Amino acid sequence: MEVNKQNTGNKGKTFPLPPKKKNTAWKRWVKFIWIGFFALVLGISGVFFAVSQGFIGEMPDVKELENPDIYVASQIYSSDGVLLGKFEKEKTQPIIYKDLPPYLIYALQAKEDERFKEHSGIDLQSVARAIVYGGGRGGGSTITQQLAKLLFTGNASQNRVERAFQKLKEWVVAVSLEKRYTKEEIITLYFNKFDFLFNANGIEMASKVYFNKKTSELTLPEAATFVAMLENPRKNNPYRNPEKAKIRRDVVLDQMLKTGYIDQATFDKAAATPITVDFHPISNITEGYSSYYKFYLRKEIDKYLDDYEKETGKKLNLYKDGLKIYVTLDSKMQKYAEESIREHLTDLQKRFDAEQRGRKNWPFYFLNDKQVNDLMLQAMRRTGRYKLLKADNMPEDSIMMEFKKPIKMSRFTWAGEEEVEMSPWDSIRWHKKVAQAGLMSVVPGSGEIKAWVGGIDWQHFQYDHIKQGKRQVGSTFKPFVYATAIMKLGMTPCSVVSNASFNKGTYHVPGRGGMLTLKDALAHSQNPVALRLAEMTGTQSVIQTARDLGVTEDISTSLPMALGASDITIYEMVGAYSTFANYGNYNKPEMIWRIEDANSRVIKEVNVEPKEVMNPMYAYTMIELMKGVAQFGTASGELGRKGISKDIEIAGKTGTTQNNSDGWFMGIVPKLATGAWVGWEDRATHFYGTGEGQGAKMALPIWAIFMKKVWADKSLKISPDDKFVKPSEWKDGCSNLKGLGSGYGDDGGLQTIDEIKNPQSVESNGPKNSGKKEENVNENLNTGDDIDFNNK
Repeated sequence: MEVNKQNTGNKGKTFPLPPKKKNTAWKRWVKFIWIGFFALVLGISGVFFAVSQGFIGEMPDVKELENPDIYVASQIYSSDGVLLGKFEKEKTQPIIYKDLPPYLIYALQAKEDERFKEHSGIDLQSVARAIVYGGGRGGGSTITQQLAKLLFTGNASQNRVERAFQKLKEWVVAVSLEKRYTKEEIITLYFNKFDFLFNANGIEMASKVYFNKKTSELTLPEAATFVAMLENPRKNNPYRNPEKAKIRRDVVLDQMLKTGYIDQATFDKAAATPITVDFHPISNITEGYSSYYKFYLRKEIDKYLDDYEKETGKKLNLYKDGLKIYVTLDSKMQKYAEESIREHLTDLQKRFDAEQRGRKNWPFYFLNDKQVNDLMLQAMRRTGRYKLLKADNMPEDSIMMEFKKPIKMSRFTWAGEEEVEMSPWDSIRWHKKVAQAGLMSVVPGSGEIKAWVGGIDWQHFQYDHIKQGKRQVGSTFKPFVYATAIMKLGMTPCSVVSNASFNKGTYHVPGRGGMLTLKDALAHSQNPVALRLAEMTGTQSVIQTARDLGVTEDISTSLPMALGASDITIYEMVGAYSTFANYGNYNKPEMIWRIEDANSRVIKEVNVEPKEVMNPMYAYTMIELMKGVAQFGTASGELGRKGISKDIEIAGKTGTTQNNSDGWFMGIVPKLATGAWVGWEDRATHFYGTGEGQGAKMALPIWAIFMKKVWADKSLKISPDDKFVKPSEWKDGCSNLKGLGSGYGDDGGLQTIDEIKNPQSVESNGPKNSGKKEENVNENLNTGDDIDFNNK
């Protein structure tokens, strides 16, 4: 019963359940989300801070942001005080906002940045769209970002990581610009800074170039054309590609219609208007000849400014800090050099064109159809046009179709640039037939460069033939061989060497027989003599002589090196020859005399340190040898035809390479050493015969015309009556030089005249067998002419 009572007592009561566990997982997720959010914000802020402070690549400073248009050009002054040129960012004619026609502004906003008036430099909506659609529905850059890119960060990299960092830089600069400028000022800056090609920097210059009018006079279709060019000024160019330009112009007009800037009737009228260009190109004084020496000069200045920054911690900008660069160039000599090249090549080109007329594979010799096509393809792939099309992922066959399609373009002629309609493919071939040249002139005693003409026209041929280009030097290398023989063997201009055919294994170079003095052999550029001298001295000794004379390019150790098989620059060849006229002291050719900042404080003063290479007697012996070239050798005939008397003291050497691909003349007078080269872009382009293709015909006339102009200008104080100064020990020119030493501290390893007359008895350091390739190439050699064996 007790039990029942207890049970009854519990009736209606509920036993307590275990306590429920609280669900706190969502709180942890919320916490992680907030932490992630703050980390993201801090991370983005940190990245932007790092970018803005220049920790991730260089950024412009505040002054540049506040004054992006203030650039003071650096000026180049010649040794005779003439302003030769400037290093400046660009040539433009800035305009103000009120001069921009409304249609131009509306077109820009409609096509490039619909919400321009609403954002502060970055349009997040456009960025999100670009990310989602991968740029398929337009990019995310605002007008301000595009201005930032033009002003500061340059062109976009193809590397994705670099491109991402560049985009961050654009954002940072864009925000800074928005803080400092009004929207109207940003639009004005953008139009003033954009490069519309053909030297049309800025909208005002572009309006004159393409439509021959002021910006304020542009019509709606013309304004839309310029906005289309902002997308790609080359592809959408109304002069070069009018069909493509019209398609993209109409896209701009359609966008203006969609955004309500124009109505349907206005759109229809504008879209029906054909593109009519009134093309008036503007010549750019930075192009032409001057750009070649400026190309080298800029590299030298950059090196000195880098050194200055390391020493002082101060960074100078060549294009905006108003530096004064004093160069060694003489304005008159530079002008005479430019004129000389133009005068001679105008005539040479006519003869070459006459030879090429009617030839299927013009302007190439000894190439079959496949080789010509391969060479053309290589040239095509080096062009900027090809690289742009390739960057747009255009298939190779489509690119070829683009290159075979005729368009309007300008091409080089010696009568002046002409506007034609031809395909880019044909343009490449046309320009390959144009003769190229280079000339450099140096004062031997100081190393000062007085004239530098690296090419014939910078706009069409942006390749410097003085220091950038390297070509086979042919017989102009032989003086290095003769100088080595004089120093190492104690030979004189009267020493004799066999001119019989040179045979070594299967290597055969025909000769005319007999014994020749060194002066006669060099004057007539006899190949067997040069080979025997190189064999007697050893090719390593010849290379060492060339090195001491400033030649740094690769030189083969095989015997054909004696005939000029190596590729060397005009710059190094002229520097080497100058040593002979400077009593055996080598001066590195220099163009810069002094660099000053805007306040005339000296940044760099260049001092040339002469290097003793050979005894003055040896150097003068080489002068005596090379006088024979001008008096009665390979240069005498052409010098006479150019009206240069044999009484003028000239030490020189002609040079012609295999198949007449290169023509050289190195000429020294007592106060000036000058080298001239003539050839073509491809070595397969050349005159067929030696009569026209030899150095005496191709390059020597440039030297002769140049020197006649220099002699005629009395202010230059270089006279045809000047004489080389003989060393006091000099007697009759044929005295034995034994005992003088080589200039390197030894006795030169002198040999007897019997050993010299019988070179077969001398142990050779040359090749035992140069191989079949050398033998076959040499079959084309014409004995006794200034033609050299050049095995590549």
